[in-house]
Amino acid sequence: MVVEIPRWTNNKLEITKDEILNPIKQDSLENKPRYVRNCFPYKGYIWNYGALPRTWEDPNFIHPDTKAKGDNDPLDVCEIGERVGYPGEIKQVKVLGILALLDGEDTDWKIIAIDVKDPLAPELNDIEDIELYMPGLLQATKEWFRIYKVPDGKPANKFSFNGECKNKAYAKRVIEKCADAWRHLISTEEHQIAVVNTTMEGSPGYVTHISQDLVPDISVQQQSSPSSIDKWYFINEV
Repeated sequence: MVVEIPRWTNNKLEITKDEILNPIKQDSLENKPRYVRNCFPYKGYIWNYGALPRTWEDPNFIHPDTKAKGDNDPLDVCEIGERVGYPGEIKQVKVLGILALLDGEDTDWKIIAIDVKDPLAPELNDIEDIELYMPGLLQATKEWFRIYKVPDGKPANKFSFNGECKNKAYAKRVIEKCADAWRHLISTEEHQIAVVNTTMEGSPGYVTHISQDLVPDISVQQQSSPSSIDKWYFINEV
């Protein structure tokens, strides 16, 4: 996975789809940087949050189980290990399961995974092991995703499967489907996603080298957090 947002931070960083080499930048709305609010008792994101490379949730595909289309992004990953990552970090992870968030009319899958170097990684092999070794984390994860947009005036999110996390086998099927979608995406030019690359020889976006003046600044572009971001929000039942 690629870490976009380290645990306990609030800046909404994400891989940009429309810029060459897809740099990680802070998301914005109406030219204002976006932050996730602290919904009591949580502080920022409660795991290392990022994306699974070479996957794409196809907005033209309606998943038969969720009855909703893909969200036009790479698969999201919640990495639950003990070490806090940093933006742009590459982590090799063990997939444990998946949560099906419904974001408006879109399916927004959340892969649950752990860094293979984490001390608990040998003990965690499927979704049920998380509750055994990290009791409460899956319930907190579901609740976090359910309420995190409420302070911004949006309704609580909903889930497929009544919020149940599906197991590793199911997660891997979703990953394979999204990997196939990505392979199709990168082999075509009829989209608005920047697919310039130096590894997929034969694809329309393949180049043998990248001009230095096109390489984004290697430092992740994010705004310093305002003091107001420390505020806690207490959410009534929604």
